[in-house]
This record gives sequence, structure tokens and C-alpha cells, in this order.
Amino acid sequence: MADPTRVIVGLNGSLSSLAALYRAVGEAARRGAALVPVAAWTPADGDGLRPLSELEHAARRRLDTAFEQTFGGYPADLVIRPLVVRGDAGPALVAAVTGPDDLLVVGTGGHGRLDRLLHGSVTRHCRGHAACRVVAVPPSELLERLEFTARSGAPLPLAAGHRPARTAAPAAATG
Repeated sequence: MADPTRVIVGLNGSLSSLAALYRAVGEAARRGAALVPVAAWTPADGDGLRPLSELEHAARRRLDTAFEQTFGGYPADLVIRPLVVRGDAGPALVAAVTGPDDLLVVGTGGHGRLDRLLHGSVTRHCRGHAACRVVAVPPSELLERLEFTARSGAPLPLAAGHRPARTAAPAAATG
């Protein structure tokens, strides 16, 4: 039997999905709901030689890593039912919904235009197909900059009006 209310959150390892996880944990705590973190996976073109169990295990590690990065581990005060699904993220998240009292939380952004072009927008798919309320967590300016930095390897640009700090000279030894 399904929980009367659940909070489902999609996790793909991006900073945007970590922001969604943070929001989803807060929503689950407020509602007294079970949290269902979902990691969807599909074999990529270059993964044809890897065993499917290895790809599924990598998706499970992605869930563990997301909780570790966001909270230092799984929160002990929530019922958490992780779900690892073979398939595209949008349909996997929609399929995890069990009824209109559920809440589906997704991060927006986190992937480039090419990825959205090839795979579509997960947020758009969820909003169009989920049988429950969908909360799309937009990235903050800092998250957008960190995502860009992670993808491009470029340093994080400084905010307007700031200059790089100078390296301080070591203090002279006294004695």
C-alpha cells in the first residue's frame, strides 16, 4: 500500500538537483510525508560494454552522494524510500507518483541546451504529465554560476565591484 502522501524528488547529481533535494526534505518534514528520492538511469552510447548492474549501482551511489553533499548523510527523522529506475528522468519521476496528494520536486537548470534538446525538459514533462502538484526549484544565481564553472572548467566570476584577494605574505617568525 502506498503512503497517503509522499514527496518525490529527482536527483541527477547536478547542483540544481541538490537544491531540489533540500526543498523536498523540508516539504517532507512539514507534511510528515515519506521522501522518495529518484535516480533515473539509461545506458549512454558509450556504456554498451558496461554491465547494467554497474550502471544501476552508479545511480544508487548518486543518491547516496546527493544526501552526503547536502545533509552529511540521510536525515534520520524522515522515512526515506530511495528509488533507482532504468529510464528517462521525466517518465520515471511521473511514474513514481501514486496520487494527487503526492508532491513532485524537480530542480530546473543543471544541464545544457544540448541535453535539453536531445532529452527534453524534465520539468516540462513532469508538469505536463504528473497527477500531482509539481514544484520546480529554480537555481539561485550562485548555483547557475557553479554549474557553469563545473561544466566549463572556467573559474567562478567575481561579483561586480570585487577584486581577487591578494595572497598575504607569511608572518615573520619571532624569536
